[in-house]
This record gives sequence, structure tokens and C-alpha cells, in this order.
Amino acid sequence: MTPPSDDTPITWQLRQVMAAAGMFQTTDLIEPLRSQGVQLSREQVFRLVTKTPERLNVEVFAALCRILDCTPNDLIEIPPAQAKRARRAGGSPRTEGPAIGSLRPIPAKIHRPTE
Repeated sequence: MTPPSDDTPITWQLRQVMAAAGMFQTTDLIEPLRSQGVQLSREQVFRLVTKTPERLNVEVFAALCRILDCTPNDLIEIPPAQAKRARRAGGSPRTEGPAIGSLRPIPAKIHRPTE
């Protein structure tokens, strides 16, 4: 499992799902992806399996779900948001700063250059 870090908001579990489906090599995905209409090189498939993708095409994501007979929730794990974990000693959520209702836009001031 790819451990989550500060710059990785999700845990990518493709390798584990592949292993559960009996696929142990990254190249095992090339032909099934092609049969789904997804053309990826060996290098692209290797990166897809071994690293958490920064962006993922929806067609590729859907093809992976069909090939591995899984759901998107099986492929990604999203940790709880930091704000939900932050609690005061009394157990109440943090309420620092203005409430969303009191936030108002500030009008822009345009200054024309003097000649």
C-alpha cells in the first residue's frame, strides 16, 4: 500500500487489488486495458501500478474497475480531512475566525496612472 503523505491526499491500492485478482506483474494489465480501448505503454502502466497518480483519466479508471471487477472505493482510500480531526479539549469542533456568513467580498479599487 502506498502510504499517504502530506502531498498525497489518497492511498492508491491498485497493486493490492491486482494481487487479489491474481495479477502480479504490471504487464498483466496491458492487454486487458487494450481490450477495453485504453492504449498505454509499458512504462505508463508501470507508473500507474507503482505510484499514486496525480491525475487519472476517467476512461482508464473505469477500465481498471471493469478489468479488476472492483469499485473506485477499492482502488483509492481517502483519509479523513484534517479539520475533522482537530477538536478542542471539550470535544467541540474548532471555531476560530469568522463564520462563513460574515465573510463578504472586498470591492476592488482601481487606480489609474497619472500622466
